[in-house]
Amino acid sequence: MAAKAKFVIEKGKGGYRFNLISTNGEPILHSERYNTKDSAKRGIKSVKKHAGKMANYVEKKAKNGQSYFNLRAANNRVIGTSEMYSSPAKCKGGMDAVKRVAGGATVEDKS
Repeated sequence: MAAKAKFVIEKGKGGYRFNLISTNGEPILHSERYNTKDSAKRGIKSVKKHAGKMANYVEKKAKNGQSYFNLRAANNRVIGTSEMYSSPAKCKGGMDAVKRVAGGATVEDKS
């Protein structure tokens, strides 16, 4: 059976956050910190809703020259940030991966 993408909710210092784990087991998107688990779950729903449109992705460049992206909701609020990528092409591949797997990803609560 092929691995399935999943959102993993974890509790840490200052609240809850989630990571979107791709089918290869690597994290491809992480959230901000949320005060409550319900808020984190709403964040996951928002990612699922907005991940399908490339217009919601904004590519950025870090100070070290690496590329990353933010996924934004309709209100322009950042709902997820990617890992760092060594090139804009790999960053685009990360966007494509989130777009492809987020909608069908399961949720695993490790909090």
